[in-house]
Amino acid sequence: MEHPERPGHTDRPGQTEHPGHTEDELAGLDITALLRYGLTAAPGPLRTSLFGDGAVGAAVLLDRLDTEPRSVAYLAEVVRAGGVRAAADLPEPLPRPEAAALARDWLEAAASAPQGPVQGPAPQGPSTQDPATDDTAARWLHAVATIIEVRRRARR
Repeated sequence: MEHPERPGHTDRPGQTEHPGHTEDELAGLDITALLRYGLTAAPGPLRTSLFGDGAVGAAVLLDRLDTEPRSVAYLAEVVRAGGVRAAADLPEPLPRPEAAALARDWLEAAASAPQGPVQGPAPQGPSTQDPATDDTAARWLHAVATIIEVRRRARR
């Protein structure tokens, strides 16, 4: 049922504003596939899915594991500074074992994202990923952190 004071918003818990997508459905998305292909895609449907439904699904999963938004934002800064490969190699990318395992899977998917043609020798250092891909992954993690924070504020 639509909320009378906020058109387009529903009163049903677990129901998103996107028709037909519950929180459970969004949490059930293949986030690793969205990352693998959405990070390196040109702006378009794959990138939109990653930053839309994919970010919400990831936020739902991490929120259910009681992950602090600031932990996800910090992980985004680690990705920005050292790349997704370095972040994926962290022993505990997020506090709590379940959240760390989930984040590690996502970071591994991001690190294995298809790369464009290599120009010249492979870069040296902690990341062999395209810096634009690392930046996009960091922006996505920031988006996930923001969604977790918004969800928590809305529950207060």
